[in-house]
Parts: sequence; C-alpha cells; structure tokens
Amino acid sequence: MERRKAKLGFTQFAETWSGRLAMMGFTLSIIAELITGHGLYNQLLAL
Repeated sequence: MERRKAKLGFTQFAETWSGRLAMMGFTLSIIAELITGHGLYNQLLAL
C-alpha cells in the first residue's frame, strides 16, 4: 500500500471505510435486537 498525503473530503478511501463501519453498526444493532428482544430505540431509552 502506498503512503500518500491525507486528503480531506469525499475520497474513495473514506467512503469505503464509512460504508464498512455503517454495515458493521447495522449488523450489530440487528444482533442486539435478536438477543434482547428490544429494538435499538428501546435499548437507548433504557440507558
């Protein structure tokens, strides 16, 4: 992997990682809902 100077804004690298993190968050929220039986909103209210 080449080292390049960091760029700000909508770069391919940033968009790729943003998409990966969004997919992980969505998957984890589904798993948490299956385990607890409560949706994400209800879990946040319980905090």
